[in-house]
Amino acid sequence: MRIVITAFISLDGVVQAPGGPEEDTEGGFAHGGWTHPFFDAEVAGGAFDAAMAEADALLFGRRTWQMMAGAWPERAGDPFADRMNSIPKYVVSRTLSDEQLTWNNTTRIPGDEAVAHLRKLRDSDGGSLLIMGSPSLARTLLSEGLVDELRLIVMPVMLGGGKSIFPEDGTKAAFELVSTTAAPTGTQVCVYRAAKEA
Repeated sequence: MRIVITAFISLDGVVQAPGGPEEDTEGGFAHGGWTHPFFDAEVAGGAFDAAMAEADALLFGRRTWQMMAGAWPERAGDPFADRMNSIPKYVVSRTLSDEQLTWNNTTRIPGDEAVAHLRKLRDSDGGSLLIMGSPSLARTLLSEGLVDELRLIVMPVMLGGGKSIFPEDGTKAAFELVSTTAAPTGTQVCVYRAAKEA
Protein backbone atom coordinates (compact mmCIF):
# COMPACT_ATOMS: atom_id res chain seq x y z
CA MET A 1 0.00 0.00 0.00
CA ARG A 2 1.02 3.60 -0.51
CA ILE A 3 0.85 5.85 2.55
CA VAL A 4 -0.54 9.26 1.59
CA ILE A 5 -0.83 12.31 3.86
CA THR A 6 -3.31 15.01 2.93
CA ALA A 7 -3.41 18.17 5.01
CA PHE A 8 -4.50 21.78 5.10
CA ILE A 9 -1.28 23.62 5.92
CA SER A 10 -0.29 27.23 6.54
CA LEU A 11 2.71 28.96 4.96
CA ASP A 12 4.67 28.33 8.17
CA GLY A 13 3.80 24.62 8.27
CA VAL A 14 0.96 24.58 10.80
CA VAL A 15 -1.83 22.00 10.43
CA GLN A 16 -3.57 22.44 13.80
CA ALA A 17 -7.35 22.98 14.02
CA PRO A 18 -8.10 23.88 10.40
CA GLY A 19 -11.83 23.30 10.82
CA GLY A 20 -12.99 25.35 13.79
CA PRO A 21 -12.14 27.23 17.00
CA GLU A 22 -12.83 24.31 19.37
CA GLU A 23 -11.22 21.61 17.22
CA ASP A 24 -7.83 21.62 18.96
CA THR A 25 -6.77 24.38 21.37
CA GLU A 26 -3.82 22.43 22.80
CA GLY A 27 -0.83 24.66 23.51
CA GLY A 28 -3.10 27.70 23.62
CA PHE A 29 -3.71 27.59 19.86
CA ALA A 30 -6.17 30.41 19.14
CA HIS A 31 -6.57 30.31 15.35
CA GLY A 32 -8.94 27.34 14.93
CA GLY A 33 -10.86 27.53 11.66
CA TRP A 34 -8.06 29.45 9.92
CA THR A 35 -8.75 27.71 6.58
CA HIS A 36 -12.22 29.17 6.02
CA PRO A 37 -11.24 32.45 4.27
CA PHE A 38 -9.04 30.54 1.81
CA PHE A 39 -11.17 27.47 1.16
CA ASP A 40 -12.89 26.93 -2.17
CA ALA A 41 -15.02 23.94 -3.02
CA GLU A 42 -13.51 23.29 -6.45
CA VAL A 43 -9.75 23.27 -5.75
CA ALA A 44 -9.31 22.70 -2.00
CA GLY A 45 -12.49 20.66 -1.64
CA GLY A 46 -11.70 18.80 -4.84
CA ALA A 47 -8.28 17.79 -3.48
CA PHE A 48 -9.90 16.08 -0.50
CA ASP A 49 -12.55 14.45 -2.69
CA ALA A 50 -9.87 13.09 -5.03
CA ALA A 51 -7.71 11.77 -2.18
CA MET A 52 -10.75 10.10 -0.62
CA ALA A 53 -11.86 8.58 -3.93
CA GLU A 54 -8.43 6.98 -4.41
CA ALA A 55 -8.08 5.72 -0.83
CA ASP A 56 -8.52 2.05 0.04
CA ALA A 57 -8.34 2.74 3.79
CA LEU A 58 -7.96 5.61 6.25
CA LEU A 59 -5.38 5.93 9.02
CA PHE A 60 -5.82 8.10 12.12
CA GLY A 61 -4.23 8.87 15.43
CA ARG A 62 -6.53 8.47 18.45
CA ARG A 63 -7.53 12.11 18.89
CA THR A 64 -8.43 12.65 15.21
CA TRP A 65 -10.23 9.30 15.05
CA GLN A 66 -12.37 10.18 18.09
CA MET A 67 -13.27 13.57 16.61
CA MET A 68 -14.18 12.01 13.23
CA ALA A 69 -16.04 9.09 14.83
CA GLY A 70 -18.13 11.61 16.75
CA ALA A 71 -19.06 13.57 13.61
CA TRP A 72 -19.24 11.46 10.44
CA PRO A 73 -21.72 8.68 11.31
CA GLU A 74 -24.44 11.35 11.75
CA ARG A 75 -23.81 12.75 8.25
CA ALA A 76 -24.88 9.69 6.30
CA GLY A 77 -26.59 10.50 3.04
CA ASP A 78 -24.03 12.47 1.06
CA PRO A 79 -21.46 10.59 -1.04
CA PHE A 80 -18.38 11.86 0.85
CA ALA A 81 -19.89 10.99 4.26
CA ASP A 82 -21.05 7.60 3.03
CA ARG A 83 -17.52 6.83 1.81
CA MET A 84 -16.00 8.01 5.11
CA ASN A 85 -18.34 5.75 7.03
CA SER A 86 -17.94 2.63 4.88
CA ILE A 87 -14.21 2.61 4.06
CA PRO A 88 -11.85 0.53 6.27
CA LYS A 89 -10.23 2.62 9.00
CA TYR A 90 -7.20 2.10 11.22
CA VAL A 91 -6.60 3.98 14.45
CA VAL A 92 -3.26 4.02 16.26
CA SER A 93 -3.86 4.13 20.00
CA ARG A 94 -2.36 3.03 23.30
CA THR A 95 -5.57 3.76 25.21
CA LEU A 96 -8.64 2.88 23.11
CA SER A 97 -10.15 -0.55 23.71
CA ASP A 98 -11.70 -2.62 20.93
CA GLU A 99 -15.11 -2.05 22.58
CA GLN A 100 -14.71 1.70 21.99
CA LEU A 101 -14.30 1.26 18.23
CA THR A 102 -17.89 2.19 17.45
CA TRP A 103 -17.23 3.72 14.00
CA ASN A 104 -17.86 1.21 11.17
CA ASN A 105 -14.92 -0.81 9.87
CA THR A 106 -12.34 0.43 12.41
CA THR A 107 -9.31 -1.66 13.41
CA ARG A 108 -7.06 -0.61 16.29
CA ILE A 109 -3.28 -0.66 15.90
CA PRO A 110 -1.59 -0.70 19.33
CA GLY A 111 0.52 2.44 19.73
CA ASP A 112 3.69 0.61 20.74
CA GLU A 113 3.45 -1.59 17.62
CA ALA A 114 2.42 1.15 15.20
CA VAL A 115 5.59 1.58 13.14
CA ALA A 116 6.17 -2.17 12.68
CA HIS A 117 2.49 -2.77 11.90
CA LEU A 118 2.35 0.08 9.37
CA ARG A 119 5.55 -1.14 7.73
CA LYS A 120 3.85 -4.52 7.15
CA LEU A 121 0.66 -2.85 5.95
CA ARG A 122 2.67 -0.72 3.52
CA ASP A 123 4.37 -3.85 2.16
CA SER A 124 1.02 -5.58 1.60
CA ASP A 125 -1.11 -5.45 -1.54
CA GLY A 126 -3.51 -2.55 -1.89
CA GLY A 127 -3.86 1.02 -3.04
CA SER A 128 -3.64 4.11 -0.83
CA LEU A 129 -3.72 4.34 2.96
CA LEU A 130 -4.80 7.93 3.55
CA ILE A 131 -3.96 10.02 6.63
CA MET A 132 -6.06 13.11 7.37
CA GLY A 133 -5.24 15.17 10.44
CA SER A 134 -3.24 13.18 13.02
CA PRO A 135 -0.10 15.39 13.01
CA SER A 136 1.82 13.32 15.58
CA LEU A 137 1.28 10.12 13.59
CA ALA A 138 2.12 11.87 10.31
CA ARG A 139 5.33 13.24 11.83
CA THR A 140 6.37 9.76 13.02
CA LEU A 141 5.72 8.22 9.61
CA LEU A 142 7.69 10.95 7.83
CA SER A 143 10.55 10.46 10.29
CA GLU A 144 10.49 6.70 9.60
CA GLY A 145 10.51 7.19 5.80
CA LEU A 146 7.10 5.51 5.42
CA VAL A 147 5.27 8.27 3.52
CA ASP A 148 4.90 7.82 -0.22
CA GLU A 149 2.95 10.98 -1.04
CA LEU A 150 2.12 14.37 0.45
CA ARG A 151 -0.98 16.23 -0.75
CA LEU A 152 -0.61 19.63 0.84
CA ILE A 153 -3.34 22.24 0.58
CA VAL A 154 -1.17 25.29 1.24
CA MET A 155 -3.12 28.32 2.38
CA PRO A 156 -1.71 31.86 2.15
CA VAL A 157 -1.62 32.58 5.87
CA MET A 158 1.02 32.50 8.61
CA LEU A 159 -0.12 31.30 12.04
CA GLY A 160 2.98 31.88 14.15
CA GLY A 161 3.12 28.43 15.74
CA GLY A 162 1.08 25.29 16.23
CA LYS A 163 1.22 21.60 15.41
CA SER A 164 3.06 20.47 12.30
CA ILE A 165 3.34 17.20 10.42
CA PHE A 166 7.06 17.71 9.83
CA PRO A 167 9.71 16.04 12.01
CA GLU A 168 12.15 18.15 14.01
CA ASP A 169 14.61 15.31 14.58
CA GLY A 170 17.01 16.05 11.73
CA THR A 171 15.25 13.74 9.25
CA LYS A 172 16.01 14.62 5.63
CA ALA A 173 13.87 13.28 2.78
CA ALA A 174 13.47 14.41 -0.82
CA PHE A 175 10.12 14.66 -2.57
CA GLU A 176 9.28 15.32 -6.22
CA LEU A 177 6.58 17.84 -7.11
CA VAL A 178 4.00 15.96 -9.20
CA SER A 179 1.37 18.66 -9.63
CA THR A 180 0.20 22.01 -8.35
CA THR A 181 -3.19 23.64 -8.73
CA ALA A 182 -4.00 27.22 -7.74
CA ALA A 183 -7.32 28.37 -6.32
CA PRO A 184 -8.66 31.92 -6.76
CA THR A 185 -8.29 32.35 -2.97
CA GLY A 186 -4.49 32.01 -3.21
CA THR A 187 -4.50 28.42 -1.97
CA GLN A 188 -2.19 25.98 -3.75
CA VAL A 189 -2.76 22.23 -3.84
CA CYS A 190 0.69 20.65 -4.15
CA VAL A 191 1.19 16.91 -4.63
CA TYR A 192 4.64 15.54 -3.79
CA ARG A 193 5.87 11.95 -4.12
CA ALA A 194 8.80 10.50 -2.25
CA ALA A 195 11.86 10.73 -4.49
CA LYS A 196 13.49 7.46 -5.42
CA GLU A 197 16.93 7.02 -3.94
CA ALA A 198 19.76 7.42 -6.43
